[in-house]
Amino acid sequence: MHVPDGFINAPTSLATGVVAATAVAVSLRGARRELDERTAPLAGLVAAFIFAVQMLNFPVAAGTSGHLLGGALAAILVGPFTGVLCVSVVLLMQGVLFADGGLTALGVNITDMAVVTTVVAYAVFRGLVKVLPRTRRSVTAATFVAALLSVPVSALAFTALYAVGGTTDVSIGKVATAMVGVHVLIGLGEAVITSLTVGAVLAVRPDLVYGARDLHRPLKLRVNGELVDAPAARPVPVAARPTRKVWLTGLAASLVLAGVVSFYASASPDGLEKVAADHGIDKKAEDHANADSPLADYGVKDVDDARLSGGLAGVIGVGVTVVAGSGVFWAVRRRRSAEVTDTSVTASA
Repeated sequence: MHVPDGFINAPTSLATGVVAATAVAVSLRGARRELDERTAPLAGLVAAFIFAVQMLNFPVAAGTSGHLLGGALAAILVGPFTGVLCVSVVLLMQGVLFADGGLTALGVNITDMAVVTTVVAYAVFRGLVKVLPRTRRSVTAATFVAALLSVPVSALAFTALYAVGGTTDVSIGKVATAMVGVHVLIGLGEAVITSLTVGAVLAVRPDLVYGARDLHRPLKLRVNGELVDAPAARPVPVAARPTRKVWLTGLAASLVLAGVVSFYASASPDGLEKVAADHGIDKKAEDHANADSPLADYGVKDVDDARLSGGLAGVIGVGVTVVAGSGVFWAVRRRRSAEVTDTSVTASA
């Protein structure tokens, strides 16, 4: 659902740029509370994994494909504020290096694909886990529903933005119907990918899933006919449960998906591209400012072999995204640590 330059007029693009910048600023502050010894090392990896899976377009209807948006996955794994930052990093890398998503439309894409999907998905997820039994299956089920709903809501958000600042005169009702219809199907794919990924992490390291941290209720024991809380088990220090194995496994999976599996992705236009072509939204689409980038269109310039070119571009993208994302989250985490230290010093004084 990457919006190219020319779809949305300049005033609306500028306004969404302000919204996106504000959301990122708020998320940077909020992420300080979410990033700890568990989530900080994984946040950059989550961004790289989203980048890799977004290269895997899957068919959803005749001549139409879809791909992961990633807001639900990021929010549930590392927290909603960190999730907004994860998807924003991916969109920035895609726009600057791969000419995917317009540069003037970056605010539109961050607002729609990072903010809307993350906020909607996490709100639905938290609402469901509060009423469902506190089990891993319930978390996985809530993840499925949250991811599913986040995609058509994002499609509606784009339609609303187009109604305000679209550059062509089209029937908004028809556009909304077409966008929601195809993105419900894409949402099913998003839900499957997201729930399988979250379920896999839950199976091996449930402590690494931000949305499942309060999963377990206190153990009860029956004493003299009454239920009492069992003595709390001594917590295992976070440092004693390294994330290196999970991190390396996730990175390897991302490299394989982007470098190998992406070659077999559907070549059909995604939901937005298809609707834009069918309804004339793309009449004023502009060429990307970075169309001559060495990595434009997810291929390495001057590498003639399509499989090798796409694979190298995918591997480079994963590497750049994990480095950029890890750098951002390391800086946020370091600042939080500095603030905690300053507070402790002030309190002791």
